Amino acid sequence: MQDDLEAAAREYRQAQAAIETAKSEARQHVADARDRAARARERLADAIVAAARAGRRQKDIAVTAGYQREQVRRILRAGGVEPE
Repeated sequence: MQDDLEAAAREYRQAQAAIETAKSEARQHVADARDRAARARERLADAIVAAARAGRRQKDIAVTAGYQREQVRRILRAGGVEPE
């Protein structure tokens, strides 16, 4: 009976440790995903500015980027491009 108690307690501690490990890994995955999203957002902003400088219409840029036109305007202003 004592062996069963010890085995059950050990199994429970291992399960708790696995939860903490999973939490830590999940936090890292979320942090990595946020970093990737930030880099992708910067790349998209650069592409929006380049497209506008190449003569593409803001309306078309907004549709392709999935942004509202006002967000495209803000990105363009920040990139040194005056709105249409």
